[in-house]
Amino acid sequence: VNWCPSCATVLANEQVIDGACERCESIVEKKKLEQWFFKITDYAERLLQDLETLPGWPDKVKTMQTNWIGRSEGVEFSFTVANSGQKIPVFTTRHDTVFGVTYVVLAPEHPLVEELTKGTAYEKPVQEFIKRMEQMNEITRASAELEKEGMLIGAQAINPMTGEAVPILIANYVLMEYGTGAVMGVPAHDERDFEFARKYGLPIRVVIQPAGQELSVETMEQAYTGEGIMVNSGRFNGLPNEEGKKAIADYMEAQGIGCRKINYRLRDWLISRQRYWGAPIPIIYCEHCGTKPVPDQDLPVILPTDVEFKVGGGNPLAESPTFVATVCPECGGPAKRETDTMDTFVCSSWYFLRFTSPHTDHAPFAPEHVDYWMNVDQYIGGVEHAILHLMYARFFTKVLYDLGLVKVQEPFQNLLTQGMVLKDGAKMSKSKGNVVSPEEIISTYGADTARLFILFASPPEKDLEWSDQGVEGSYRFLNRVWRLVAGYADQVTGIVVPKPFPAVSGAERELRRWTHYALRKVTQDIETRFNFNTAISAIMELVNALYHYQARVAAEQQDLRVVKEGLESLILLLAPFTPHIAEELWSAIGHSASVHLQSWPTYDEAALVEDEVTVVIQVNGRVREKVQVPAGLTSQDLQEKVLAMERVTRLFQGKQLIKVVAIPDKLVSLAVK
Repeated sequence: VNWCPSCATVLANEQVIDGACERCESIVEKKKLEQWFFKITDYAERLLQDLETLPGWPDKVKTMQTNWIGRSEGVEFSFTVANSGQKIPVFTTRHDTVFGVTYVVLAPEHPLVEELTKGTAYEKPVQEFIKRMEQMNEITRASAELEKEGMLIGAQAINPMTGEAVPILIANYVLMEYGTGAVMGVPAHDERDFEFARKYGLPIRVVIQPAGQELSVETMEQAYTGEGIMVNSGRFNGLPNEEGKKAIADYMEAQGIGCRKINYRLRDWLISRQRYWGAPIPIIYCEHCGTKPVPDQDLPVILPTDVEFKVGGGNPLAESPTFVATVCPECGGPAKRETDTMDTFVCSSWYFLRFTSPHTDHAPFAPEHVDYWMNVDQYIGGVEHAILHLMYARFFTKVLYDLGLVKVQEPFQNLLTQGMVLKDGAKMSKSKGNVVSPEEIISTYGADTARLFILFASPPEKDLEWSDQGVEGSYRFLNRVWRLVAGYADQVTGIVVPKPFPAVSGAERELRRWTHYALRKVTQDIETRFNFNTAISAIMELVNALYHYQARVAAEQQDLRVVKEGLESLILLLAPFTPHIAEELWSAIGHSASVHLQSWPTYDEAALVEDEVTVVIQVNGRVREKVQVPAGLTSQDLQEKVLAMERVTRLFQGKQLIKVVAIPDKLVSLAVK
């Protein structure tokens, strides 16, 4: 496991950054310890398959979880160490290339490495190599960008399909935690193996030839990973390689050489932590009865308060006699508690169940409340939780479902992963000196301006680049809204918006269309898409429409019923985004109750019907003109209407009109020569 000598605790892979502890930056060591795990691998297939039941989750998160689970179908078989008979199991999805194996690679931590090198000239350099590898975490070693390093260990392995002896190496890119900790090297048909073989002068053998082409080892510049015909493969020569996969798997199983297997990249969840914070692991150790779980009636185990925290780290629970000393639940004799605590991700894997019944004091949660509230309709969280918290929460829910404690198998129905706010292209951080002070922004521009900018500058799932100019723009927009409403406040106070609204025409009809377009657009963007930036854009269009009406129609001729409907809609739509200014403006136009106590406005489909639409005119595929025509014209009527316009006919003056295609309310395409 990863061990931080300074914090004196085990670390998860994700807590090791460039070989150092993320908390204290001490160099992390590898240490063999007995630790507690959750067997999440038993749920790998369900965790993978049930992603298909989550249409409300972003594809990128589902892809990240799919890759983290890492399901692969292949065969497992063993090489035999020459002169010793020891077995080296390997798993491969490319068993069609087994005749192209020219070396075998072990993970540096593989138990056979020490056995095979002990007392040989390879022992010291191999141990030095292993020590270097211990400074790297598994995520770094698994990276495709990592420069591949390895070395021979002075032993050979026998390929069971050919009887050929091939050299055994260790390499940084093979992980003990994945598969069997050993891989077969097929450099002609795997890019990583090809680079490794070229670097260390290892043999390359072609066993799949692409159709219509003959590969030559001498001229190959990269591995061939495509489909083709099997060659240099004994009885399987001439088979298409996909057929060869099945034939080789059948042969291995028939001969007892190997068997088909499904493998997963997902590892069991190491939950032991040597820290005070975290839920105690409810286990008791008795010299006579062995390892026993804490009885249900004694749960939960409570952290003690008489602990001493030492500067050098270490687990304070192990030094607390009142915590450690207990009684065996089976024989009643003296016993000791487990002093490790659980990874804090354990607690965050089921908190949503507790939220359904936070006052329940006799159980973690009340099943009847969980049945009523679960699953969670909408979850909002950063994408950094995609393969940890969100995976663990799904795992917990499935385990509890299997235990009959909950009736849902997935905790979160819909997921939104919001982006981060960046400054100068980087995450805001005091160490980088790129932190924006909220107090300064609020004192200069107000909280509403800050809210509006953050929500408008980017879709919620994307990162947002902080921009002082963007903040200024949001501030100017809110001032523009204030001036608009303030200019009408006295006139519209006391005006009642009729319901249903009587028919209007001209400029009034156009303003009502913009009002109800904004109502529909903002409602849809908020409720179904969380596209706050486009919702705010629609509000801005409504503000422009109100100003346009004000400038276009003389004051004494303006229909203040239409204006008030537009202003009320504007303020109600702004309220979730800029609550303070919305409250002030709502009061300014004659309302006494809070804007935040009003019902959400609804849109009128009839008001959205357009009298005229803009139609694009294309000539030989190029846009040449845009014209206004009555909405709803048939294709034939649209064609006749457009061809009667002088501004259209002059586009092909002196040329022959060959063909006309008219798409109602959208486009007229002319072909001329």
